[in-house]
Amino acid sequence: MTPETLELRLRHLGFPTQRGRTAAIRHLVLQTPAPVVARMLGYHDDTTAQLAAEAGGTWQHYAPGDHSRRPRAHTDR
Repeated sequence: MTPETLELRLRHLGFPTQRGRTAAIRHLVLQTPAPVVARMLGYHDDTTAQLAAEAGGTWQHYAPGDHSRRPRAHTDR
């Protein structure tokens, strides 16, 4: 079953699919930085940032990217 088919079936049964999806994303952005959620779900950063702001998220100053610590190569010059 594709996501589209499932959505049509849920809508036919009277479930508000859009509001449920938005509520789920709002819940995610309260736990995880909006850029991370955007990347995971294929949304634009602005969309998840707006949902995070509406939900009262505290990740507004998160800088996306690789934050792992790697030893720097030491070179003698």
